[in-house]
Amino acid sequence: MFGLEPARTVLEIENLQTHFFTAADVIRVVDGVSYTVRSGEILGMVGESGCGKSVTALSILRLVANPPGRIGGPISPG
Repeated sequence: MFGLEPARTVLEIENLQTHFFTAADVIRVVDGVSYTVRSGEILGMVGESGCGKSVTALSILRLVANPPGRIGGPISPG
Protein backbone atom coordinates (compact mmCIF):
# COMPACT_ATOMS: atom_id res chain seq x y z
CA MET A 1 0.00 0.00 0.00
CA PHE A 2 1.27 3.45 -0.90
CA GLY A 3 1.09 6.18 1.74
CA LEU A 4 0.17 9.72 0.91
CA GLU A 5 2.90 12.19 1.65
CA PRO A 6 1.88 15.45 3.29
CA ALA A 7 1.49 18.34 0.88
CA ARG A 8 4.50 20.64 0.76
CA THR A 9 3.96 24.21 1.98
CA VAL A 10 4.53 26.64 -0.89
CA LEU A 11 3.61 29.88 0.93
CA GLU A 12 3.13 30.74 4.57
CA ILE A 13 1.96 34.14 5.79
CA GLU A 14 1.82 34.90 9.50
CA ASN A 15 0.26 38.08 10.91
CA LEU A 16 0.95 40.15 7.78
CA GLN A 17 0.68 43.88 8.40
CA THR A 18 1.01 46.69 5.88
CA HIS A 19 0.74 50.22 7.17
CA PHE A 20 1.09 53.50 5.32
CA PHE A 21 2.58 56.45 7.18
CA THR A 22 1.42 59.98 6.40
CA ALA A 23 2.24 63.28 8.06
CA ALA A 24 -1.08 63.18 9.89
CA ASP A 25 -1.70 59.50 10.67
CA VAL A 26 -0.88 55.82 10.23
CA ILE A 27 -3.26 53.96 7.91
CA ARG A 28 -3.49 50.23 8.70
CA VAL A 29 -4.47 48.75 5.35
CA VAL A 30 -3.60 45.10 6.11
CA ASP A 31 -3.58 44.11 9.77
CA GLY A 32 -3.13 40.50 10.87
CA VAL A 33 -3.56 38.34 7.75
CA SER A 34 -2.35 34.74 8.18
CA TYR A 35 -2.65 31.68 5.96
CA THR A 36 -0.76 28.70 4.56
CA VAL A 37 -0.96 27.44 0.97
CA ARG A 38 0.17 23.89 0.25
CA SER A 39 1.04 22.21 -3.01
CA GLY A 40 -2.10 21.52 -5.02
CA GLU A 41 -4.24 24.05 -3.14
CA ILE A 42 -5.85 27.16 -4.58
CA LEU A 43 -6.42 30.27 -2.48
CA GLY A 44 -8.99 32.88 -3.40
CA MET A 45 -9.44 36.22 -1.65
CA VAL A 46 -12.81 37.91 -1.79
CA GLY A 47 -14.08 41.06 -0.18
CA GLU A 48 -15.54 44.46 -0.70
CA SER A 49 -13.81 47.09 -2.76
CA GLY A 50 -11.12 48.79 -0.71
CA CYS A 51 -10.78 46.04 1.90
CA GLY A 52 -7.07 45.35 1.22
CA LYS A 53 -6.97 42.43 -1.25
CA SER A 54 -4.61 44.14 -3.69
CA VAL A 55 -2.35 45.55 -0.98
CA THR A 56 -2.15 42.06 0.56
CA ALA A 57 -0.98 40.63 -2.77
CA LEU A 58 1.48 43.50 -3.33
CA SER A 59 2.83 43.01 0.20
CA ILE A 60 3.46 39.31 -0.36
CA LEU A 61 5.42 40.20 -3.50
CA ARG A 62 7.24 43.00 -1.60
CA LEU A 63 6.02 45.59 -4.11
CA VAL A 64 4.80 48.18 -1.60
CA ALA A 65 6.98 51.29 -1.72
CA ASN A 66 8.80 52.12 1.52
CA PRO A 67 8.16 54.94 2.35
CA PRO A 68 5.24 55.49 2.74
CA GLY A 69 4.37 51.82 3.26
CA ARG A 70 5.86 49.40 5.73
CA ILE A 71 5.35 45.61 5.66
CA GLY A 72 5.61 43.46 8.78
CA GLY A 73 5.21 39.77 9.54
CA PRO A 74 7.01 36.75 8.16
CA ILE A 75 6.35 35.70 4.57
CA SER A 76 7.92 32.32 3.87
CA PRO A 77 8.02 30.79 0.40
CA GLY A 78 8.05 27.00 0.49
